[in-house]
Amino acid sequence: MLSAEERGRYARQLALPGFGAAAQERLREGRVLVVGCGGLGSPALLYLAAAGVGRIGFVDSDLVDLSNLQRQILHATTDIGRLKTDSAEARLRALNPHLHLESYPLRLSPDNARQVFAPYDVVIDAADTYATKYLVNDVCCSLRKPFVHAGVMGWCGQAMTVLPGQTACLRCIAPTPPAEPEPAARAILGTVPGLVGTLAASEAIKLLTGLGTPLADRLLVYDALAASFLTCAAHPDPACPACSHLRDSQ
Repeated sequence: MLSAEERGRYARQLALPGFGAAAQERLREGRVLVVGCGGLGSPALLYLAAAGVGRIGFVDSDLVDLSNLQRQILHATTDIGRLKTDSAEARLRALNPHLHLESYPLRLSPDNARQVFAPYDVVIDAADTYATKYLVNDVCCSLRKPFVHAGVMGWCGQAMTVLPGQTACLRCIAPTPPAEPEPAARAILGTVPGLVGTLAASEAIKLLTGLGTPLADRLLVYDALAASFLTCAAHPDPACPACSHLRDSQ
């Protein structure tokens, strides 16, 4: 049962048709891991915490840099030189002190990813390298764990929800990771990860509550210059090395 404080804090959500106390309690029991505390992870984490997701984990090995502050809204000027996971934890705890927060100040790798992912219901890929994004995809598929892919570059961003064994995964769309862009090519409008990270948080909330239709088998592409959204069909690849065997085993 929700406390009086919870009913006050989440009043606007509770008033949503079809949401109510039952969905809020599912959020309170929910567990979401966000890979990356940068431009995508910042809005995702803030909105998950604000919505009342009971257990939130976040992974990042980097320190806050001055150049991050144009888009990574979890962090402040006074956080420069601090571990991103430390400044993220402080900011999220100030926003909502009733949550269980778990920080992982490490570089995600094939050696530690399964252990880190295991306790969570949903993973959000807010990473900034293709190698990490494909690692998230492969480990979540192997664990049959739902995850939300989010990516940005320049004026554009994209998002997709993956239900392993049921829907297309990242390797179904692009079997191998693209080459990592050169540092000079990593330009980004700060509002783009803000929008895409918020979309990713919305998808995670829907998965936890069972409300709405996930962004599955669909890749949503946002172009800030054109102020346009495009939804592309994503089809499971029967030869996908990451997820085809999951469908074969059903």
